[in-house]
Amino acid sequence: MFQNSFPPRAEIARLSAKMLLDIKAVHFNSENPFVLSSGLPSPTYIDCRKPISYPLIRSALMDFMTATVLRDAGFDAFDNVAGGETAGIPFGALVAERLGLPMSYVRKKPKGYGRDAQIEGVINKDERVLLVEDLTTDGGSKMKFIDAIRKTGAICNHTAVIFYYGIFAETEKMLKDHGVALHYLCTWHDVLAAAKDGGYFDTKTLSDVEEFLNAPRAWQDRHMA
Repeated sequence: MFQNSFPPRAEIARLSAKMLLDIKAVHFNSENPFVLSSGLPSPTYIDCRKPISYPLIRSALMDFMTATVLRDAGFDAFDNVAGGETAGIPFGALVAERLGLPMSYVRKKPKGYGRDAQIEGVINKDERVLLVEDLTTDGGSKMKFIDAIRKTGAICNHTAVIFYYGIFAETEKMLKDHGVALHYLCTWHDVLAAAKDGGYFDTKTLSDVEEFLNAPRAWQDRHMA
């Protein structure tokens, strides 16, 4: 169960960013950009599945997520915690354990055989469900999971992630228009600040990443193959 510790938001962001850097979940490369799931190039990449292999960091991040959700959404806001396939499943289970709530998970699409289920576990009509994922870029995948949860007759107005890109202005508006509040621990701006403070990357790399973060769409247009 959660031990009810609520660090300031800025400290949560700083420590979360540092932990992700320490386990080398953060990758910067402007010379050979990464390709995102959207097909767009980026000099940044983050692997938010990696914390599951680091028990102390995993535990701290899940404590931070639980504290953030309780502080922002309320202490009696949820009846169920759903993890999004696949990266959100372990984090959903860990948050559900801390909140003392039932856990379920949501597939990207129906299974395709057997019961053709998209929801695994039990979500009941009118239950208030927290969707947990590892990260969000533009919020698109969240909509699919949230719509699947809502089809059961349950209520899903909140999603929590470890990492939010925080550089595409349309993301939070899209979620808000869909009736969904986004809760997160840190963004690329927090990671860049921690990387500068800790000397994790050379000056040129950090400068290139900062240029991208300040104008991501323009940077991507210039680096499209």
